[in-house]
Amino acid sequence: MISCLIIDDEQSAIDILQTFISKIPFLNLVGSSTNPIEAMGIVQSQPIDLIFLDIHMPQLSGLSFMRLLPGKTKVIITTAYSEFAVEGFELEAIDYLLKPIAFERFLKAAQKAFNVSLEPSARWQTAEKTGDYIFVKTESKGKMTKVNFDEIVFVEGMKNYVSINTHDDRIVTLLNIKDLEERLPAKSFMRVHKSYLVSLDKIRALDGNQILFKNMKAYVPLGETYRNAFFDALQEKVMGGKK
Repeated sequence: MISCLIIDDEQSAIDILQTFISKIPFLNLVGSSTNPIEAMGIVQSQPIDLIFLDIHMPQLSGLSFMRLLPGKTKVIITTAYSEFAVEGFELEAIDYLLKPIAFERFLKAAQKAFNVSLEPSARWQTAEKTGDYIFVKTESKGKMTKVNFDEIVFVEGMKNYVSINTHDDRIVTLLNIKDLEERLPAKSFMRVHKSYLVSLDKIRALDGNQILFKNMKAYVPLGETYRNAFFDALQEKVMGGKK
């Protein structure tokens, strides 16, 4: 989870960003403020990974605020003014969002923050530290669902969402399939199609280009791009890694 803070002198702008953040599973909003001086106190009192920061504010501008930040805290600028983009990026802002901000554009910026905060190796460590499960935000606001790795049969990517399918449930969450692929243990899960991940242990049979699963009527297509790697993985399973 990326802990984040909103700083904007307009409460209406804060309200919009709060709604957007609530829809992103890997963002955890720890606070908001219309006063940059007050907000600096929040930053100094607890670890903040990411700040959504307005430029034009009384007492202290967003750019001046950035110069005072600790090095590990990242910033996504949110403003109605485009002329400060160059200076913002010189101060190493992750992204620059122009108001009014569309959710699709906000999601893209949030994904950038995720990629900056967690390199692939770190994402793997995050999954390991939670044991053999992860928690994901579901469609119900504020609800977190525990997903055990050994219960997952396959995962389907649907644009900005993924559907995690078990024998008993279908969990839809706002995630990118590539990010989920990097969180799942590679020895047990494999990408078999641009839109599908499967649990190798749950596979019952292969019928042409269709992957069938134990105790489940659903099937997953095997993409041509992934075919050779898939058969290599099956051979390693059966023959202990020898071809």
